[in-house]
Amino acid sequence: MAEPKTIAVLGTLDSKGEEHAFVANLIEKKGHRPLLIDVGTGEEPTIKPDITRDEVAAAGGIDLPALMGRKDRGECVTAMSEALPVFISSLAATGKIDGIISLGGGGGTALGSAAMRALPVGFPKLMVSTLASGNTAHYVGSKDISMMPSIVDVSGLNRISRTIFTRAVGSICGMVDTEPEAVEGERPLIAASMFGNTTECVDAARALLEAAGYEVLVFHATGTGGKTMETLISDGMIAGALDITTTEWADELVGGTLSAGPTRLEAAGKASIPAIVTPGCLDMVNFGGRETVPAKFENRNFYIHNPQVTLMRTSPEECAELGKILAEKVNAYTAPVTVLLPTKAISIISAEGQPFHDAAADQALFNAIKANLNDSIECIEVDAEINDEAFSTACAKALLQHLK
Repeated sequence: MAEPKTIAVLGTLDSKGEEHAFVANLIEKKGHRPLLIDVGTGEEPTIKPDITRDEVAAAGGIDLPALMGRKDRGECVTAMSEALPVFISSLAATGKIDGIISLGGGGGTALGSAAMRALPVGFPKLMVSTLASGNTAHYVGSKDISMMPSIVDVSGLNRISRTIFTRAVGSICGMVDTEPEAVEGERPLIAASMFGNTTECVDAARALLEAAGYEVLVFHATGTGGKTMETLISDGMIAGALDITTTEWADELVGGTLSAGPTRLEAAGKASIPAIVTPGCLDMVNFGGRETVPAKFENRNFYIHNPQVTLMRTSPEECAELGKILAEKVNAYTAPVTVLLPTKAISIISAEGQPFHDAAADQALFNAIKANLNDSIECIEVDAEINDEAFSTACAKALLQHLK
């Protein structure tokens, strides 16, 4: 029989003690150990926790009694959501928990998901929530959090909630019982960013890297993809970055729909891993259907990718700013890094004769990168389009050299 695992049962035990106690009891019946953690900031917990709210708050340096004395629930939840990731990630890192489950409404989901986002990809995490059927992007972030709709409010035990909570226990117990199979001779991982407009380049570079003994994970640069790639790099899972498609910064700067946030391009530097960075697809900003494009952009150059996606060409001024941002991010890298510039086209549609061809904008981008990049960082101009074999080969060879 497999060894019992410890599953954190996290919740506001002042208002939802009965429900979490029900879950903890079922986990015990399944042969595992529940660890009840109280993160309530109202009345006293209705059941005895294994870990008190004060212990959690202390991990974040929070004076909980003083905070609760101000009787501002929003302030309390915010403070606890900052302390929780520190506390929970420490429990996981030291092997004290093997999985986590939480039940909640708005406040409980904010707290439970904040704790789960601090845990590495692959760590079992399940959030039973009243909000699970809506937009969960800000709760899940870039982690593999499973969210289960509670159907009814997490408020007492009834025929429906007992069924949902029981299935949830079965789910989390199944997760901790099922270990991924180890693969013999696992190869080091390379993270690569790709768009439809850079697919040929990434595919060709990937083939060269895989032939050299690496496994390449490709992330679609759609905001979520960039965030997820950065998360895996931050979690220490990635040996090198092939950041061909930095287009998400165009959306971040100009206001498109596929931004990965202002920290995009920072993880590789902080993790100190070798990297290749190129300005792939910085010629385009993404919007929804043509009717969704803000009126202030009315006179710009657009390309209808499909009925749901409208691309807008970045201007020379925007490209100059994007080049400066890219260079400043790369300047912070501590491991070997090379910036490669495909001088004939940074996407399929920016090549000569294509809808987004704008030599002045491209030159503004390249000039800003070169002007702001530290002299110690290698910058290679390749007389090719981004999807040409010469460019993909140059990227792969440069990364392989750094990895050595």
